[in-house]
Amino acid sequence: MQRISSSLVPEFSFSRIAFGLWRLTDWNYSPRERVALFEQMLDLGVTTFDLADIYGDYRCEQFFGEALKLKPELRARMEIVSKCSIRLAGNTSGARINHYDTSAAHVRAAVETSLRDMGIEQMDLLLLHRPDPLMDADALAAVLEQLVTEGKVKHLGVSNFLPHQADLLQSRLSLPLVANQIEVSLLHSQPMFDGQLDHCQQHRIIPMAWSPFAGGRLFAGEDADSARVRSCLQALCEARGLSAESGIMQLALAWLLMHPSRMVPVLGSGNPERLIASLEALDLELDREEWFELLRAGRGRDVD
Repeated sequence: MQRISSSLVPEFSFSRIAFGLWRLTDWNYSPRERVALFEQMLDLGVTTFDLADIYGDYRCEQFFGEALKLKPELRARMEIVSKCSIRLAGNTSGARINHYDTSAAHVRAAVETSLRDMGIEQMDLLLLHRPDPLMDADALAAVLEQLVTEGKVKHLGVSNFLPHQADLLQSRLSLPLVANQIEVSLLHSQPMFDGQLDHCQQHRIIPMAWSPFAGGRLFAGEDADSARVRSCLQALCEARGLSAESGIMQLALAWLLMHPSRMVPVLGSGNPERLIASLEALDLELDREEWFELLRAGRGRDVD
């Protein structure tokens, strides 16, 4: 499995494809089945596991921890990524309405709860899940650096932050923000034009691409954009002799992987066969015209 090393902290790296666990509670796997799936991914070289405190109505990290407890030696083979700053209304959070919270008290409590739920002492990467309009950059930076000093968090990053929002937080930190997890796909190519991926390249931040298949729209979307992209992908599958089902997946990933920002797609399927088929994208190379052909299909217009 290819790996992406951080230029900012060379000792830290991601697997080229990350395993997203936001649907872990929906897969109806027993703890033993979960640990078997994790071990299978690790054996394939998929070592980066992506979670967040709110996933599965605050239960995904507990499910992950239950599985890891059965085979704790797997922890040493993983990069565990988690997120906080969103508070969902309900009894678990005690929040009255959905909102963002980057206060020092909440971030500390969220990290400590995540570590306890996962049964680990340190997460490899903490991401601020969403930018908070009430973010006090000085107070937030202080608690983030304290969490690193205490050994509860190894590295820091953000998620869904625009360039100026990431710059504000970075201006208060002595440690680098090593990643920004953003939405990118053939049906959401805006980050290639609005400065988000340019910012990542400029500052050597690794982008993690969530929803690389546009929430499944690439496979089953009935809207005009989805149909147009799917038709283009199917034509490329035929030209390359790829099966339609797995080929669409592989070409959509190969399109992302070709971008020079070195993005890490986050795949969230609980189907091992589908995950294994997706990894074949690592061996696919698009030429420049094929890449722009797919871009044209996604945007619905030719380049200017």
